[in-house]
Amino acid sequence: MLKEYALHYYGQGYNCAESLVYGANTAWNLNLDENACHLMAGLGGGLQVGDVCGALSGAVCALSCLIVKTKAHDCAELKPLTQTVVGQVRQRLGSLRCEEIKPRLFQPERRCAATVENCADVLETVLRDAGLLPEPVNRADESAA
Repeated sequence: MLKEYALHYYGQGYNCAESLVYGANTAWNLNLDENACHLMAGLGGGLQVGDVCGALSGAVCALSCLIVKTKAHDCAELKPLTQTVVGQVRQRLGSLRCEEIKPRLFQPERRCAATVENCADVLETVLRDAGLLPEPVNRADESAA
């Protein structure tokens, strides 16, 4: 479910980081308002300089929003789950750096859609394996995403 929503937002022109968070917000009703989602804008394109993958950053932000109830230091699951997400993304994509991932996965017609798909899939898998994957929000009109 997350992958479909993330790709929907990516297709609407949101960047990789925004797409993961907007997708998670829609799929799992994280109750993020527009301003909270705007926080992701500068993380796209590897912090706008080709560094840490924006889709990975978005996945970790979505994970944090989902499992942290007060603050990071009070959430014992955050570090191991984040490490698992990061490790699996590194294994799948061969790097954590946008400038190293793009030459392999970027396609002119789809841009970084494959990276968005992979990061969404990793996040869902890690959450499912941990027993933390939320039930998808029941939407009367799925096309409204």
